[in-house]
Order: sequence, then C-alpha cells, then structure tokens
Amino acid sequence: MFSVYIVRCANGTLYTGLARDPHARVKVHNSGKGAKYTRSRLPVALVYVEQCDSLSAAMKRELELKPWSRAKKEALIRSSERQRLE
Repeated sequence: MFSVYIVRCANGTLYTGLARDPHARVKVHNSGKGAKYTRSRLPVALVYVEQCDSLSAAMKRELELKPWSRAKKEALIRSSERQRLE
C-alpha cells in the first residue's frame, strides 16, 4: 500500500510526496537525504496522510494535489484533522 503525504517545512511551506511508509519518509527528509526541496527547509513535520490502493493510484493523487493552492491544501489538512477527532 502507498500513501500520499504532505509535510509542513520549517519555513511554513508545504511539500507533497508519496511513499510506502510516510513516517519513515519524514525521517529521511529530516536527515537531509530526502527531496531537494525539503533539504533547505528542515525540519519537516507530517501534517497529512492519505492511503491509496496502489502505486498508480498514489501517483495520480499526488499529481492531483501538487498543483493545488496553499489554501486548498490547508483546507484538506484541516478536514483530515477534524475526521481524526470525531
């Protein structure tokens, strides 16, 4: 199973990626060996995870989320936080 994830970087920006284990991937990002974008914006914190049934589905979802505006991504993050609290 693959997941699409969003991390909040130290400068407040959001980075979207995909991984089998998003928690392990965040550790890689924070070690400085992750994506080039996050290397200069450490540390990062995991703020959103969405599980997908396949790599193909995760890739499609990542491509859908990446161009979203910051406001739309923040709304998605808030929505997932509310669902966890219910």
